[in-house]
Amino acid sequence: QVQLVESGGGLVQAGGSLSLSCAASGRTFGTNAMGWFRQAPGKEREFVAAINWSGGSTSYTDSVKGRFTISRDNAKNTVYLQMNDLKPEDTAVYYCAADVHASGIVVVTTKYDYWGQGTQVTVSS
Repeated sequence: QVQLVESGGGLVQAGGSLSLSCAASGRTFGTNAMGWFRQAPGKEREFVAAINWSGGSTSYTDSVKGRFTISRDNAKNTVYLQMNDLKPEDTAVYYCAADVHASGIVVVTTKYDYWGQGTQVTVSS
């Protein structure tokens, strides 16, 4: 069993930055693939970023490349999403997720086993 708790969301002006954190429980965190997803009102949940077990490999959706950075600290059981140069279209509820059956990069929503409760990110123009 893995529990995930996101934090760090909020309201920011376009061009600003936010840093999201996802604290995980469970002794297998260091071997799990982790990801960040987001869901805007009226839209499906979409992939944002993923990281492998060691943090040595990452993947991003095209719209956030160069602006967002995913990282992890296995000693702290935490995964992060640094978001810079935010745009109004980044407004959404952001979720972190864990795939306990994989240690590499996972970009497919349905592959993930555990999800956090989400944190709201609102970017004003």
